[in-house]
Amino acid sequence: MKRSHIIAIVIIAVAIGALIGSLADSSTYADLEEATANPGKEYHVVGTLDRSQAIVYEPSLDASLTSFTMKDLEGRTCKVHLAKAKPQDFERSERLVLIGKANTSGEFEAREMLMKCPSKYNEEHKIEG
Repeated sequence: MKRSHIIAIVIIAVAIGALIGSLADSSTYADLEEATANPGKEYHVVGTLDRSQAIVYEPSLDASLTSFTMKDLEGRTCKVHLAKAKPQDFERSERLVLIGKANTSGEFEAREMLMKCPSKYNEEHKIEG
């Protein structure tokens, strides 16, 4: 076998290994029940901000921690600790996608959050309609 063939096989094997490794680490969408049942495994959890509970953001103590309560699409609630500063217009968000892991005490530790905020076009449509 030629040296170039061996090198090509090694490169292909490394690429396949990297692909399998990245697929194993990728997170999946779940509800709060599944996420809390598997603490330590990363999930994307979709829900809404529970506006009846307080949002805690104290930049003087920790500028990269926001705590709040989220309600998933099934109606379950969970305390969330977001490892980021409180986003602008957070209270106005319609839907949240949290990326993170549940801990053993049943709270969700999010490293990232995506927000769907109300569109200005939806608000104009409501006024006109």
